Amino acid sequence: MRKNIKLAAGFASVTALALGLTACGTSSDPSSAKEGAASADKPLVVAASPTPHADILNFVKDNLAAKEGLKLEVKEFTDYVLPNTATQSGQVDANFFQHKPYLDDFNKKNKTTIVPVVNVHLEPLGLYSKSLKSLKDIKAGQTVAVPNDTTNEGRALHLLAENGLITLKDGVGTDAKLSDITDKKGLEFKELEAATVPRALNDVDAAVINGNYAIEAKLSPATDALALEKAEGNPYANFLAVKEGDENDARVQKLAKLLNSPEVKKYIEDTYKGSVIPAFGPAK
Repeated sequence: MRKNIKLAAGFASVTALALGLTACGTSSDPSSAKEGAASADKPLVVAASPTPHADILNFVKDNLAAKEGLKLEVKEFTDYVLPNTATQSGQVDANFFQHKPYLDDFNKKNKTTIVPVVNVHLEPLGLYSKSLKSLKDIKAGQTVAVPNDTTNEGRALHLLAENGLITLKDGVGTDAKLSDITDKKGLEFKELEAATVPRALNDVDAAVINGNYAIEAKLSPATDALALEKAEGNPYANFLAVKEGDENDARVQKLAKLLNSPEVKKYIEDTYKGSVIPAFGPAK
């Protein structure tokens, strides 16, 4: 079992207390400024999903960080909650795993103050199947699994609607839910935690899977998906994020610069071949 499972468990045991203590403090505390100055030479600890986020960070760590005088430590997490709570409580300095609609929803529900720093890449959400070969094979009576968190479920439903598999209420936004479907066209839906959706592929007819989890499951979004999100105008770019007030940490700014470098752009394009797409800058 991966060591990141142990890390996640350790962070979970102290998250509630840490968040409670955070709520009692303020970002204007003079001691915080002293700690910020003292931390300039410490490693920047970043929480990240294993693929592709931690892979990209480790590329930076191994190939680019030393030239910028940046010490980088990568902590892997397999869920979508602990990276934010650990960042909020100061157990890590930053995180890299999420998009803006998810972060906005998370901050609202958890009273956290996490903010984006710089966009890095897009992981197109896709519809996959072990038994079906094309969208035309999806018929009434079949079951489709979708992520159960607010923004990714809405994102999944929009993908299905755009491909004619369901009809949604007019004007429904990124927080669409099953009750917003006006015509299921005979389909049944199973809501699952995003990380577990790939494992359900053998038990359902099709599933909408986040790009990073698809890659971990040895699926290629570029070639295996029956339907895939379009990159143009997509609001779901994944970014480096920190607790509000930490955006100008010199270490954070160094990492932000490196994550938007030509070297990282080339790494993403060469490694993921369209399954992960750089979300910054013109082609180099």
